[in-house]
Amino acid sequence: MKKYIILIVIAAGILFLNCKINNNPMKKIEVGNKVPSFTLNDENGNLFTVDNTMGKPMVIFFYPKDDTPGCTKEACKFRDEFEQFKDVNTLVIGISADSVASHKKFKQKYNLPFTLLADINNEVRQLFGVPKSMIFLPGRVTYVIDKKGVVQYIFNSQFKAEKHIENALKKLREI
Repeated sequence: MKKYIILIVIAAGILFLNCKINNNPMKKIEVGNKVPSFTLNDENGNLFTVDNTMGKPMVIFFYPKDDTPGCTKEACKFRDEFEQFKDVNTLVIGISADSVASHKKFKQKYNLPFTLLADINNEVRQLFGVPKSMIFLPGRVTYVIDKKGVVQYIFNSQFKAEKHIENALKKLREI
């Protein structure tokens, strides 16, 4: 009987923590919203300001961590399909909380042809309202943004890493 009570208390605690962690007081970006203004360092330590890229469609994908299995699969799929993104004149930008040095190493190791941004304090992740998944993991969310800076599509899936690329390309061909 004690085991069941302990399990119920643990489960209730996990649910409570999940609600607290995902309770983001900032507004979540939705389809139709303008992409928020932000500046981060890229993999070379240079400042990247999203406002300077307006006039061109963008795919911004938030991912949990450099050089982990799912994130590597996703980044390499973006790499492998990069020519298709170029064909529709689209910038591809990956964002995680990893450092500039980590991004540089990740980009070089897998020959990634797109920009990686270091959101070390998760400020941009919070600005977009990217939720955590499975209580503690940083979420994996992709945003398709048109040349006017308006979010046209959002795909949120922690475990379907390659689907982010397929869905983004499909939406880009529609806009």
